[in-house]
Amino acid sequence: QVQLVESGGGLVQPGGSLRLSCAASGTIFSINAMGWYRQAPGKQRELVAVISSGGSTNYSDPVKGRFTISRDNAKNTVNLQMNSLKSEDTGVYYCNADISVTFGYRRVYWGLGTQVTVSS
Repeated sequence: QVQLVESGGGLVQPGGSLRLSCAASGTIFSINAMGWYRQAPGKQRELVAVISSGGSTNYSDPVKGRFTISRDNAKNTVNLQMNSLKSEDTGVYYCNADISVTFGYRRVYWGLGTQVTVSS
């Protein structure tokens, strides 16, 4: 059984910062890519940022230069540092990880999400 648990969401004013964290636990053989997605009210879930097991990163255009994704492979965690937040960053943020529970068996897992609200 694998679980992803997010933390760090909340209410912040425009221009402020938040740091999201996600911890993977359970029977884990290895973790491949990890990422963050978000879903705004009335919109589809979209990719925010992804990081490979080797540390290569990719960001969606709206967050480039403002958000930074990082991971700690020893602790099975992925973080998202969000700076210069805008109202359009509001939404539920989901952690995502491609995990092998045994050699040769892998699937994608999702956390339950954490709410980020950017408002004055």
